[in-house]
Amino acid sequence: MDAVGVGGLLAAAAAAGWVDAVVGGGGLVLIPALMVAFPHLPPAVALGTNKLTAITGTTVAAVTYARRTKLDRSVALPAAGLAVPAAGFGALSASSLPADWFRPVIMALLIAVAAFVAAKPSFGALQDADAVSRRRKLFVVALAGCGIGFYDGIFGPGTGTFLIMVFTSLLSLEFLQSSALAKVVNVGTNLGALAVFAAQGQVLWLLGAAMAVCNVAGARVGAKTALRRGSGFVRTVLLVVVACMVVKLGFDQFG
Repeated sequence: MDAVGVGGLLAAAAAAGWVDAVVGGGGLVLIPALMVAFPHLPPAVALGTNKLTAITGTTVAAVTYARRTKLDRSVALPAAGLAVPAAGFGALSASSLPADWFRPVIMALLIAVAAFVAAKPSFGALQDADAVSRRRKLFVVALAGCGIGFYDGIFGPGTGTFLIMVFTSLLSLEFLQSSALAKVVNVGTNLGALAVFAAQGQVLWLLGAAMAVCNVAGARVGAKTALRRGSGFVRTVLLVVVACMVVKLGFDQFG
């Protein structure tokens, strides 16, 4: 690659880190950038390299959030623990289920998420997490760790967004707190999927490591921006990212 191509990938990695830290969806930026830079790159290698890059930024974002916002570790840690094997199993299953099966369903879910968030301005702003029962917390841990973890390994787009929506709606959290929880669980999903892709030789290590440095920088800025601007900012970015994901999935499906 020439210097312009490398610079473009590094910039995309930084942008992906910022988006991922705020609301998830960094793969929406980085995976297309990898496919443009390497037109003949196998999709599995693009996914594996993206996981290597993403796990660094997501980890930094999770630590930043944990230091500066309330984080329910009774949900975050077990969900992240379950997400590791679930995402690994999803990555192992990825080749057996075509992406065409997932795109229409995920597009419909994302459109429903956007419509719900847009129609309820108070959603994710002021919540009452103290009223959540232990049984519901256990259900959320299983859903986020096993269900969404498996989804991230087998397909992936919108993982952070779905985590935020689950935590906001079922745990009665603000968007900012949900985003913090989502980052911790996302570290687990990235780790599980990366382990499988690495074992299969589907990771460009040198390129991924270079992009990881930029991804970390973007993630630090994104997490600090979200913490400073609050849940209203996260809500706005969520709607923008969801709209972009719907367009991208629609183009992949029908374009």
